Amino acid sequence: MKESLDATDWRILAELQEDGRMTNVALSERLGLSAPPTLRRVKALEEAGLIQGYRALIDEKALGYAVTGFAFVGLESQHRPDLDAFIGWMDRSPAVREAHMLSGEIDFVLKCVARDVEAFQSFIDELTSLDNVAHVRTALALKRVKDAAGTPLEGHLPEAEA
Repeated sequence: MKESLDATDWRILAELQEDGRMTNVALSERLGLSAPPTLRRVKALEEAGLIQGYRALIDEKALGYAVTGFAFVGLESQHRPDLDAFIGWMDRSPAVREAHMLSGEIDFVLKCVARDVEAFQSFIDELTSLDNVAHVRTALALKRVKDAAGTPLEGHLPEAEA
């Protein structure tokens, strides 16, 4: 699909990535198009799976989640039923905000939030007690120094917009 995107599609992606709440009318004005073709293009990008959804970025600390921690998890087995069970547990765990399966010695890295260090330790205790978990290493984030949501679109937009 990437090869079939034109400059207008790339601009739509950039604009909506910057402000997903933008109305179709506002987006149309920014693109210099009328509203109906803009809406058709957005719907096509959604149907193609390039736009997967829209989210609000919420300040977790303002809601009482003072701790961000990372858990580096090694599993005993990577057989499909074991992986599915672990992934299912992660999906049900509200503390896990991101999870990535890795290559190498570590099988998963989990980005987690907790109200305090004690709550994070309780989460780690639950994690380490899972049947298929061989080892867990953790790190607490001291300070967020970059939080770039979205996907880099540089190289696909005119220079003034990249």
